[in-house]
Amino acid sequence: MVLSNIDYDERATMRAWEDFLADEPKCARDPIKPSHVRSLIHDSWYRSATGGINAQGHEAPLNSDRDEIEFLTRANAELLAAARRSFASIGQLLEGTGAMLVLADSDGVLIDAIGDKKTLHNGMDIHLAIGGKWNEDAVGTNGIGTALWTGEPTFVHAAEHFCAGIKSWTCAGAPIRDPLDGKIIGVVDLSGYSPIFRPHNTALVAATARQIEKALAEQQAEQRTRLLEAFISSASSYRRKDGLVILDHRGRAIFRNNVPDGEATEMTDGRMEAGRGRWLMNLPSSGSEADIARALPAHLRSCHITPLKLDGDLRGAALVFPSAPAVSSVTHREADKHLQDAAAMIVGESEALLAAVDVACRVARSNSVASLLVEGETGVGKELFARLVHAGSRRTANDPFIAMNCGAITKELFGSELFGHVGGAFTGASRDGKPGVFELANGGVLSLDEIGEMPLEIQPFLLRVLEERVVNRIGDSRGRPVDVRLVASTNRDLKQEVAAGRFRSDLYYRIGAVSITVPPLRERGEDVLLLVEHFNRRIAAASGEEPLEFSHEALAALLAYRWPGNVRELKNLVGRLHVLARGRDIGLHDLPAEITAPASGQSAKSSDTAVISPEVPEGTLAEAERQALKNALAVENGNLSRVAQRLGISRPTLYRKLEQYGIRREFV
Repeated sequence: MVLSNIDYDERATMRAWEDFLADEPKCARDPIKPSHVRSLIHDSWYRSATGGINAQGHEAPLNSDRDEIEFLTRANAELLAAARRSFASIGQLLEGTGAMLVLADSDGVLIDAIGDKKTLHNGMDIHLAIGGKWNEDAVGTNGIGTALWTGEPTFVHAAEHFCAGIKSWTCAGAPIRDPLDGKIIGVVDLSGYSPIFRPHNTALVAATARQIEKALAEQQAEQRTRLLEAFISSASSYRRKDGLVILDHRGRAIFRNNVPDGEATEMTDGRMEAGRGRWLMNLPSSGSEADIARALPAHLRSCHITPLKLDGDLRGAALVFPSAPAVSSVTHREADKHLQDAAAMIVGESEALLAAVDVACRVARSNSVASLLVEGETGVGKELFARLVHAGSRRTANDPFIAMNCGAITKELFGSELFGHVGGAFTGASRDGKPGVFELANGGVLSLDEIGEMPLEIQPFLLRVLEERVVNRIGDSRGRPVDVRLVASTNRDLKQEVAAGRFRSDLYYRIGAVSITVPPLRERGEDVLLLVEHFNRRIAAASGEEPLEFSHEALAALLAYRWPGNVRELKNLVGRLHVLARGRDIGLHDLPAEITAPASGQSAKSSDTAVISPEVPEGTLAEAERQALKNALAVENGNLSRVAQRLGISRPTLYRKLEQYGIRREFV
């Protein structure tokens, strides 16, 4: 491709062209090239002559209609965007060189031009400008059209052009291929008067074409990710075993999963390889499912179709091929059995509790509700409701249930625990990286307990994951789609937290679209007796012993007690009685003093309005401080942040005091 290597002779080439035209019938019958004319050029002359190109032409066809140019720009928006950076960097260097760089579409029509101002002006004389059509069918042999024909980087110099009017020019063109399917979608070309010719012009345009292809690949990867995210956020009935094909805005398959080989062959005329697109349809502009179905090949119209929009515009579609009937009666029966088993673990018959269970069951059965907020005091059994949702929404036996206590994670590690990290993302990070709880819960349920303890700066990232259903590990730009149902629980009043600026309102409304309040044990009436019987029999069965027998007086005391620690406190009490009771009969004397104390003492201790007992306990100052801590913990139901705020001390100081006095917040 080096000009000196082909022994280019301007006069000899011109004479060969004239002889070629003078004996046109012969050249059409027997295209034998002269020895000093390259085969590539002579073959192109032959195509030009037999195609009816006027050899005396002086210019290419030009469409200067403003509407047509605007349509051309919109149709090639992706190619123009991909070329923008390369054209900007190279264009600055061309001023004063006598050269111009042009971009043409797959039909050889110029859509961009940059370079030496004088050359750009002179190019107008031959319509080497935006709107000019430079394929071989329009203007014969030239760098743009011949590169389109051969599919290879090509230069055409001076007399090698077919039309007389452009023989004073030299040009080198390189085709640009779509990274997805390998089709030629354009040409980048360096042109100017013949003195600008250099052997490396072809290498320059070839390198520029590769840069544009790389930019196109990045654009397509981003669009592929966004289309997958759009599908995930709208595909409530999609199951991981279903077949899935994602189409881009041109109707090409850009993603395929679980599509049987036979079906893939029908769709793509060959096995679809990862990252290689095959055309399936012209995506209708209306975007309706009916129009998309009509545009599909007949054998694909039975699939489930989801139009995919990005920024409000139709940019693709998802085709789902169910692996089995979406919901069978057997599946319903299995799901209902799991749900009934999980509901049976929530013991009680009070109206408030049964109402909460009913809402949780409805959420579990629904495909349209992605999150649930469970509110209630410490120890009421909020995690049981998260497991209830998991049992009712479980699609396979292996669907995960992941629980994380937000109050037990340090601020520095919160993002890593929630979203995961790549190797070396921060000091102390695992060398191999680590998935977060969202990835671990993919396909199942994630329970975030004490969500009110989540740091304010982490909350926007959680909101984004819930909205987009894509998680980014810390230090990684690659998004990972996740299909997770969230059950958030808290012992705080999140509305008050929002009003105080400690919790984001948008996150609250996102997770609290459906919420339930688990009633405290003191408001559940005779559920106390049902729970005593439940825990008594379960603990006895586990230890291989007979259940305890509670006297009427003991049961009455248990029923009258206000249970500041709720169900957890009751469970621990029954367990302690199984260990410490001297016999199988439980009377008042076997119960702790706080339960058998007069009701007035109990109401004073557990009053919601009390801050600290008005009477200072007798004894040392340390004893008074210990009692003040216990009183504050009881009032705030074990919420350490509120306890610290109420006592006017920092959380680290509170932790130190609790350890000093041997107090666990579970004591309430």
